[in-house]
Amino acid sequence: MIDWQRISELRDEIGADDFDEVVDLFLAEVEETLEALPNAQNSELEAMLHLLKGSALNLGFQAFATRCLEGEAAARADRPEEIDRDAIRQLYDASRHAFLQQVTA
Repeated sequence: MIDWQRISELRDEIGADDFDEVVDLFLAEVEETLEALPNAQNSELEAMLHLLKGSALNLGFQAFATRCLEGEAAARADRPEEIDRDAIRQLYDASRHAFLQQVTA
C-alpha cells in the first residue's frame, strides 16, 4: 500500500522539517481534491485524477496512485462510469491511516 522506501528517500532528500511540511501540504491538497471528486464533471476527472496520482507517487502512496492511474485512464477514454470515486476515497483513507500510524510512531 505504501512505498516506505520512497518515503525514506524523500525524507533524506529534503530533511525532516521540510518533510513534515510536504506531508501537510500533500494531505491538504489531496483532501481538497477528494472533496470535489464526487461532484466533478466528466471533463474535470482526468486532470483531478492525474493530480492525485502525481501527489500520491511523490509521497509513496503506491496503491492509491495505481487506483488514480486507472481512473485517469478511464476518464481519458471517456468512460467515467468505470471510476469508482468511493473506492478511491476509501483507499486514500486506508493509505493515510497506515502512513500516519508509521510516520508518527
